[in-house]
Amino acid sequence: MNKQIRTEIFRRLQAENPHPTTELHYSSAFELLVAVILSAQSTDKGVNKATEKLFAVANTPEKVLALGEEGLKSYIKTIGLYNNKAKHIIEACKMLIEKHHSQVPDNRKDLQALPGVGRKTANVILNTVFRQPAMAVDTHIFRVANRTGIAKGKTVLEVEKKLLRHIPREYLLDAHHWLILLGRYICVARKPRCQACVISDLCEYKEKNL
Repeated sequence: MNKQIRTEIFRRLQAENPHPTTELHYSSAFELLVAVILSAQSTDKGVNKATEKLFAVANTPEKVLALGEEGLKSYIKTIGLYNNKAKHIIEACKMLIEKHHSQVPDNRKDLQALPGVGRKTANVILNTVFRQPAMAVDTHIFRVANRTGIAKGKTVLEVEKKLLRHIPREYLLDAHHWLILLGRYICVARKPRCQACVISDLCEYKEKNL
């Protein structure tokens, strides 16, 4: 796939959705951090349902810490792996208070030092909150990048690096959201909805459902 085709792909995705954003509900960097930690192996819909009640009573590191691990679990027990996630969030809150004046860091090193925060979570925060050109490659983006030919790779990191290198700069800040939405609703795993896809004629997938 060449630069011209990639540019046209993202031009169309932008025209269809000029202001894409995450489907996780949040109103601060800290709320998004908690939501993204909770979203691992869980749906955004399930996370939003839990955080709606949680954030109504605790939406700062101090307030979540005051809940304690067991108190936090009572709000997130509908979410997969909630025991580990509660432990990580409580420990992350302590670190935010002690080392970062209760503010979410704006750099990868400090973000990934937080319990429960890996590269993908850090990329979401850097891109969505701090508007840095970062690419959080989840299963949807990994599938879309490989299937379409935008950025083929055998590992998540390889795909991430290729996307950052190949996506035209003017589209890079929002590309993460366009690709994840495409993978979630159109370019789905089992039977992609190629007829409803705005880039189907540019895509390199050989088994299109047209």
